[in-house]
Amino acid sequence: MLTLARALRAFADGLVSVLLPLHLLTLGYDAFDVGVIATATLLGSALLTLAVGLWSARLPQRAVLTGGSALMIATGLAFFSLEAFWALVLAAVIGTLNPSVGDVSLFVPAEQAHMADLAPAETRTSVFARYSLFASLAGAAGTWSAEGFDRLGWPPATGFLSYVMVGLVLAGIYAVAMPVRPATVAETPRAGLSPQTRRPILILTALFCLDAFGGGFVLQSLIALWLFDRFGLSLTDASRVLFVMTLLAAFSHLAAPWVARRIGLVNTMVFTHLPANLFLLAAPFAPSLEIALVLLFLRSALSSMDVAPRTALVLSLVPPEERAAATSVTAVPRALAAAGAPIIAGWLLAASPFGWAVVVGGGLKAGYDVLLLLVGRRLARQRGGTDFR
Repeated sequence: MLTLARALRAFADGLVSVLLPLHLLTLGYDAFDVGVIATATLLGSALLTLAVGLWSARLPQRAVLTGGSALMIATGLAFFSLEAFWALVLAAVIGTLNPSVGDVSLFVPAEQAHMADLAPAETRTSVFARYSLFASLAGAAGTWSAEGFDRLGWPPATGFLSYVMVGLVLAGIYAVAMPVRPATVAETPRAGLSPQTRRPILILTALFCLDAFGGGFVLQSLIALWLFDRFGLSLTDASRVLFVMTLLAAFSHLAAPWVARRIGLVNTMVFTHLPANLFLLAAPFAPSLEIALVLLFLRSALSSMDVAPRTALVLSLVPPEERAAATSVTAVPRALAAAGAPIIAGWLLAASPFGWAVVVGGGLKAGYDVLLLLVGRRLARQRGGTDFR
């Protein structure tokens, strides 16, 4: 049920990631304004995720997730009805909107901690791979469905009503799937990380921040905006391109557990992610749309193979009572780091259609891969040579 819930959120995120920039352009805002609102969505999600992650062990999981669903409904209604720029920024900060299919939100700590409790260590990477796979497939369907709005002549704002409907369905799923009984005081795990686990988690978090900052330059909404400006793609064409990209990324999740069992978690993360980022870095230099799309598709085919191993790696370093905190502590700084990038990317895209935002994003993410390889091997030596399988 939690995998279904994650997939529904990804569908909604995929849909609005295509419609959001077009909606803002329709209202008369420019690329810089799109970047500001994308930054606001990431900043707000990060702060809320931190609060939920650090204290979700002390709260009923059903209350956390149904409350998040209610906030999702309110966010969709706000973006459907508001037009003033600063009102939209405020709604972006407070709400749950994501400018990409990736899911940094208040739902994540409670869901992933609950799933880790249910899955034994030897199958955890596969469990999270399926969790990510169905989310990516649903996200691809969401981006593709944006084409229907163009064909039917519906204004982009109507997509936020679909976001509201998904929030309503999620509230019902969480009401059924999550346990009712809250933890008692005696059973309540402590919030935060212990001194023994804090250092390795914070080291990895620092590296994840570099990756996330680079990723903030190439959010799906910004890639769509670049395709609009650089190659003059229509909403229909852009939604098809993003659908293929998301679909390729989805199926890359299937290979991650198989590869991780053979070469380890860190090697899987690095040796799939680095080529993907080199393809991304090269895309703006492509002489034609066709070559640029090939590079973007190659990048997508490899870019998500690090997702499940990254989650399994973090959870392998902490005891069960610290899983929600570890998920939050690694996810939130990533979101905060990513939040600073879209406003810069929007300025770069407004200044030139070349795609300097894509170049910067690809370069930063490639640098992260190299550093992760060095740090990951050091952590493995400290743990007696384990490769975190």
